[in-house]
Amino acid sequence: MPNFVAGWFAPKEAEAAGALPVRLGGRGSFSASTTPAQVKGFDQPLVWVTVALLLWGLVMVYSASIAMPDNPKFTFYSHTHFVTRHAMSMMVAFVAALIAFQVPVQTWERLAPWLFVVSLVLLILVLGVGRGVNGAKRWISLGVMNFQPSELAKFAVLLYASDYMVRKMEVKEHFFRAVAPMAVAVAVIGLLLLAEPDMGAFMVIAVIAMGILFLGGVNARMFFLIAAVIVVAFGLMIAFSEWRRERIFAYLDPWNDKYSMGKGYQLSHSLIAIGRGEIFGVGLGGSVEKLHWLPEAHTDFLLAVIGEEFGLVGVVAVIGMFLWMTRRIMHIGRQAIALDRVFAGLVAQGVGVWMGFQAFINMGVNLGALPTKGLTLPLMSYGGSAILINLVAIAVVLRVDYENRQLMHGGRV
Repeated sequence: MPNFVAGWFAPKEAEAAGALPVRLGGRGSFSASTTPAQVKGFDQPLVWVTVALLLWGLVMVYSASIAMPDNPKFTFYSHTHFVTRHAMSMMVAFVAALIAFQVPVQTWERLAPWLFVVSLVLLILVLGVGRGVNGAKRWISLGVMNFQPSELAKFAVLLYASDYMVRKMEVKEHFFRAVAPMAVAVAVIGLLLLAEPDMGAFMVIAVIAMGILFLGGVNARMFFLIAAVIVVAFGLMIAFSEWRRERIFAYLDPWNDKYSMGKGYQLSHSLIAIGRGEIFGVGLGGSVEKLHWLPEAHTDFLLAVIGEEFGLVGVVAVIGMFLWMTRRIMHIGRQAIALDRVFAGLVAQGVGVWMGFQAFINMGVNLGALPTKGLTLPLMSYGGSAILINLVAIAVVLRVDYENRQLMHGGRV
């Protein structure tokens, strides 16, 4: 029997065929289906944008790091060392993302407090046995890769804050009962991160927690009070830290002789790279700044190399992809909340806040709009643990979308 019985069928014939009569525009229309509706398992455009960012990032990591072995510091590395490690990290992250997608959102909700505790333990551990790089102890060596606990902390705080808001939904209008415990948890994480030091990760975690509290329905006046307290706290940290103050002064005037060869060196060469790219860039592989002029070109300042080699067009394309991704993830979160899946919705929107804010900070630093901060460009910059946790977070969002689709088509999760 065909899927749809045409509207010109006689009512009795249609009823005999098993169709239900519907009146449309004064005419009888009948439809029947012998097969269930087809449900797409996940948001395919979101997957393809993620894959595009990953592959473009892989190409740019190779381009930005190919000349690094010419530096005496990396003389024993091959020209493909960084891109090979990055590709291996992507494969490990892809397997982890596939596993994460299989985990129901309800299970993530049960695991949230435990993951938060694990992240705390690792942040304490890294202060003792962590591997130091440029004066910061942020990595735990696992042999095949260096794991950065602060990346796991972002994901753990995201889950914990979402679970916390669901549990505190009835008292969200009461500041001390609803907000104070979460503020204490974030403060503990912050103290551990500042001890590494890693102020950039602390900023991202604070914004994730604040975003989830706001999206969870915390009183607006309380939210702005929290925001003001955090801004004042960061201001005091900068005021009482000489090297952080120097970064701010260098950001305000990177061309000053006092800063151009010191704190303002990265920013000034990032601006030179983007300026050389003009509209269409100098071409893939043609960057000059990556030839030992721009430090961390394959990590924090990857966008500067993109700007030099692909020009304004490339930078706008990257910004557009992250903007679309953030908007799409937020839409998935709103959809989950509309289906009365508050935890799932807050998790998805938290990932959107995370990806959008970190990309915004990294881009702002590269373009000279924000002070220099050690934050990578999500999904694109070199870094095994960052790629791993970013893909797991995207996989959880895809799981939220998958369960949304199942519910909207009459299924169960």
